[in-house]
Amino acid sequence: MAPVTNQRRFGFAQYWPWLGAWLLLGFRFAGFGSELEEARRLLIAGQYKECAHQAEKAVVARPEDEAWQLLLSQALLATGEYREARSAMTNALARDPKSLALRWQARAVFQSNGDTEAANQMVEEIIQRGTGRAWMYRDDAASLVAIGQALLLRGIDPKSVLDAVFANARKVDPKLRELYLASGQLALDKHDFALAAKKFEEGLKQLPDEPDLQCGLAQAYAPSAPATMLGALDSALEKNSNHVGCLLLMVDHSIDAEDYGEAEDQLERIKVINPWQPQAWAYRAVLAHLKNQAPAEESARANALKFWPDNPEVDHLIGKKLSQNYRFAEGASHQRQALSYDPDYLPAKAQLAEDLLRLGQEPEGWKLAQEVQKKDGYDVQAYNLVSLHEKMNGFATLTNSDFLLRMTRHEAAVYGQQVLQVLRQARSNLCAKYGIELQRPTIVEVFADQKDFAVRTFGMPGNPGYLGVCFGRVVTANSPASQAGHPVNWQAVLWHEFCHVVTLQLTANKMPRWLSEGISVYEEIQANPSWGQSMNPQYREMVLGDELTPLSELSAAFLSPRSDLHLQFAYFEASLVVEFLVQRFGLESLKAVLRDLGQGVGIHQALEKHTAAMAELDEDFEAFARERANKLAPGLDFEKPAFARQEPGRVKGRGQERPLPLGPAPVSGGGESWDAWAKEHPTNFWALALRGQELAEEKKWAEAKPVLQRLLELYPSLAGPDSAYRLLAAAHRGLGESNAEKQVLTRFAALDKEAANTYLRLMELKAAAQEWPEVLQNAQRYLAVNPLMAPPYRYLAQASEVAGDLPSASLAYRALLELDPSDPAEAHFHLARILHRLSDPAARRQVLQALEEAPRYLAALQLLLEIERGSPQTRLNPAGATAQASP
Repeated sequence: MAPVTNQRRFGFAQYWPWLGAWLLLGFRFAGFGSELEEARRLLIAGQYKECAHQAEKAVVARPEDEAWQLLLSQALLATGEYREARSAMTNALARDPKSLALRWQARAVFQSNGDTEAANQMVEEIIQRGTGRAWMYRDDAASLVAIGQALLLRGIDPKSVLDAVFANARKVDPKLRELYLASGQLALDKHDFALAAKKFEEGLKQLPDEPDLQCGLAQAYAPSAPATMLGALDSALEKNSNHVGCLLLMVDHSIDAEDYGEAEDQLERIKVINPWQPQAWAYRAVLAHLKNQAPAEESARANALKFWPDNPEVDHLIGKKLSQNYRFAEGASHQRQALSYDPDYLPAKAQLAEDLLRLGQEPEGWKLAQEVQKKDGYDVQAYNLVSLHEKMNGFATLTNSDFLLRMTRHEAAVYGQQVLQVLRQARSNLCAKYGIELQRPTIVEVFADQKDFAVRTFGMPGNPGYLGVCFGRVVTANSPASQAGHPVNWQAVLWHEFCHVVTLQLTANKMPRWLSEGISVYEEIQANPSWGQSMNPQYREMVLGDELTPLSELSAAFLSPRSDLHLQFAYFEASLVVEFLVQRFGLESLKAVLRDLGQGVGIHQALEKHTAAMAELDEDFEAFARERANKLAPGLDFEKPAFARQEPGRVKGRGQERPLPLGPAPVSGGGESWDAWAKEHPTNFWALALRGQELAEEKKWAEAKPVLQRLLELYPSLAGPDSAYRLLAAAHRGLGESNAEKQVLTRFAALDKEAANTYLRLMELKAAAQEWPEVLQNAQRYLAVNPLMAPPYRYLAQASEVAGDLPSASLAYRALLELDPSDPAEAHFHLARILHRLSDPAARRQVLQALEEAPRYLAALQLLLEIERGSPQTRLNPAGATAQASP
């Protein structure tokens, strides 16, 4: 609920005596009469006009009854009869000057009519009466809730209100719906979604049939659990199919899914219930903007402001929704408009702060975040942002003409230059390919702590599945330090995100998510065949089953995926669509679609203009995807026995299930067994994979080898953490077949972008054979996964030195020294030797540091003498021969 304007802010100490007194009081409960209960049930069921009709008759008969007055105004507001609600409320206030609950309701009525002065006066009267005559309201739960809500508008500590006011209202009447609605809304307003869910769930235990509480619960779960949100909405709408709050949340959800038709259908339902609902008209303005319909957008916004012309919530909602659709500049403009109506409207100020940070306008963005946090210390999101800003003040900043890179100082010293190099390569490649010249540097921020990444990106901790996010000009990314348990190729991530920079700026952020993600994954593969996503048995099963989403509906696949697998499949399918479009219609057609999107043309219209009709695209893409799936390892049989079927890509083994491609050993089930199945299906993928893994686990290497070789002969592109290549290499190693192990690992390393252990093993084998180009290649592969480990830098330095690339060898040794190597004297010595050959005066400092670590290091002493004589070393010390410090 919007803060009240132009009111003084009081300190908590002024109210403490009576707040504390309420903690000690006991209360009694009062119920409704049966007639009133029937009318209230009509309101809860969404029969607003019937409720208003009964309430009008009751008010005439019993004008002194506050409950009927409240019910009448609520029913009139629900149907958009704002003028009538004001008239009824004015009469009610004249009859009942003592009621605080009535005054709180009057505030909503006056606000709905644009009379903020009268609304403010109601809050003032609640504060004065509630604090001056607390004894009058101690047994009135509704009045206690009204007092608590008024105090919150005055800036009183929310926890004190919860503990000293709302808690006592609960003692008086544990079934008062307004209590739980107020408590839950307080938590929602402060972005404390876990507390909000708790409060609404507490209310539902007391009032399981209250759709308002179900709607609140849906709002609490909306940011983190869309499926739970939809379940709560279904429950609420079963009880009240006219619940506008729920319908608005469904509109919001449909817009996120880019299902604009469904959103418009829901808005039409709302219009029948309340033709002047401000938020509904605000959403219509959003839809019109997204469709590039400026007159309709202006008209919808005007209707939203019809009864309250300076309502800051309207522009705040429009701007927030536009920003959620990556229209950050337009969103920021609406937040500024909201703040022009009410400079103290904190939701708009907080959203503007986030918009500006995502636009790269950081000084103003951080300043606004600090202002919000200072005025509202309980707002979780503002607190998180301000705390993060303080932490980021200690980051290192690396810059060139095209990028501004922020990282922790330690990580910047280790691999900051590697990051800039990857970004420069991506910029050179992708800007030329898509024909765009970026006007301003791109800001890239890399976070060693996933929570910091989430706060910078989403405002709140969580969302662990994201590796990086691009807002257009600003990119945020997790560093490898935050991915210790699940190593990821950070170079592929940055290439992916910079592709977003190109396409988002090319389209002015006016592109559907599926196309944006699809192009980025597609371009990963174009840059490096081991990057991106490829067809695998999981995806094959999903494509050939009923999991393929039509091209025309693909954005919805990203909104509420049933599992992490389904989300990854959405990325894969989107990239497959882009590949299909490029193969069928050419890259120039795709670029033409992007240009049209930038001009505000809808995605379906742009595709039909430059490719084919949507129905034809849906049909042809499905055929393309199925053909690709059927071409995966055509010599293998991918059928699963009925006794072992699980989710896509999974099979049942020893009473368990394991992910693709390998699972547990054969097990019988229902009279059938894997042994029997394998005999009848000798080329079955699952049978071969399971048999190979069983033998490998038992270290029966001689028996495992032919099974694994057969599997890889039929499926040579099999990559992934459980790939048969790993097991076959282990078999060769167990049998002492080093050359064969090296060959298998070499094939696997070329296929897999994240096989760090394989790269390390190859470095060991290749260095022993002095095959330095391969050592260099695998060191670089390893660093693309984890640049924070010492061994690859040592190999990289050795291989670079042998190749005569002394600058690269120097950088590798510097990075090694940042990682606290086990033998720092050796690293300092080798770096000094290289720098001396490069005539770099820093060589003297490095050799002295080596001697500081190991004073009797003979080779270092000799090098120091050479440096002092001014004669550079000319003898190349073989990289494999390491000079040792004397003990």
